[in-house]
Amino acid sequence: MSLVIKEMKDMIGWITLNHDAKRNALSVELLADLLHALKSLKAEKARVIIIRANKGAKVWSSGFYIDELPRDGSDPLAYDNPLQKVIRAIQDNPVPVICMAEGSIWGGACNIAFICDILIGTDKTCLAITPAKIGVPYNTSGILQFLDIIGSHIVKEMFFTAEPISADKAYQLGIINHVVPAEKLEDFTTTIANKIIANSPLSIQVIKEQLNILCNALPMTPQTFEHIDMLRGIAGKSDDYLEGINAFYEKRTPVFHGK
Repeated sequence: MSLVIKEMKDMIGWITLNHDAKRNALSVELLADLLHALKSLKAEKARVIIIRANKGAKVWSSGFYIDELPRDGSDPLAYDNPLQKVIRAIQDNPVPVICMAEGSIWGGACNIAFICDILIGTDKTCLAITPAKIGVPYNTSGILQFLDIIGSHIVKEMFFTAEPISADKAYQLGIINHVVPAEKLEDFTTTIANKIIANSPLSIQVIKEQLNILCNALPMTPQTFEHIDMLRGIAGKSDDYLEGINAFYEKRTPVFHGK
């Protein structure tokens, strides 16, 4: 069974996350298939790409596949991590990438949803950023990407509480572009895609790259980068990190001691 299904139809590239048994958890294999699909549709000259779950899914993606998180103190979100490669492939793709979010979105999958150019959901869509539940030190680029979309107070609340926010609240905050009934989600998303296709592809490509450059134009000194890396290392090599993973497998509430 393919974990990701790719289809090109009427200049729209469709990517379907297809691992319902694991709630589309972001395993190395699924992320590799997703990256391949993104690159393939780029080569096939798709004018819009839509990332979705299977129709009727309650979970768009449950986030990181816990089994594959490192336990040796190494960085779980290093630059060459498969999730980071997928995020860069979405950012660098010359065409708009739409997240068609049927179901809830958890953990690292929120980073994929946020980095998509347009996010369309239903009233059942919710989003939760959950690294604090298992003690994961989130990467700096990911935090900056969240800050690009929403203000620091909301980002802090989402990271600190690890609680999901509803589709309505996400819409009010500008995270979700549209909230539509589930039965109309695919047709509505296709309509948006066709409106994009009707416009100049070169103009859209240039504007997307301009927006990416402007959003990333944040001054930061080398010392600041080194400080941030040091902070992430503290969390990634902590007892709390291992406790969070162990508690997940043992189906119990983790007991964190801050060390």
